[in-house]
Amino acid sequence: MKSLLWLVGLVALAQQPPTRILVAYHSESGNTEKLAQAVRAGAASVAGTEVTLRKTSEVKTDDILRSDGIMVGTPVHWSNVSAETKRFLDQVGNTLWKAKSNGDGKTAAAFCTGGGVSMGKEAARVSILSAFLTMRFTVIGGVDAEGYGTLGAEATTGPADPGISEKEIEEARRFGERFARLTRRLRSSP
Repeated sequence: MKSLLWLVGLVALAQQPPTRILVAYHSESGNTEKLAQAVRAGAASVAGTEVTLRKTSEVKTDDILRSDGIMVGTPVHWSNVSAETKRFLDQVGNTLWKAKSNGDGKTAAAFCTGGGVSMGKEAARVSILSAFLTMRFTVIGGVDAEGYGTLGAEATTGPADPGISEKEIEEARRFGERFARLTRRLRSSP
């Protein structure tokens, strides 16, 4: 009987349409793009998930409307999101408004890069998450290497710690995987 139930569950999962995730990012130096690629790889590792990776300036209305989850990456500018990232968040809100829709049933997340250890990365992620909460998305955070919850993946990229480390890449990959797993689970629940 257990085998039959397992088989029925597997068939139902196979018939379920793919969970669509949009990973949108703004990057100037290439650091946020590297983090976005790691997030994308983690999300794509979850079976039944389709992931679209786009620069925020290249995201189309259809990308937003067909996504079950949206992850946004930004460099930190003056302890906040970049102007390009803010324009993208406005685009998401405007797209949903024109479609007479909102984020109900969809998930959202944030990740970022910043020059210093404490240079506003928390504020930038909270700004993104606040916008998505206002649009009625369900927000998903990350988990660090020690098992503590985070606002999402981050990397310190200034002169004292240039580039993206393997540890930061791995955190971003785990974050993408967690986001896809939870988005898929939310989407398939009645």
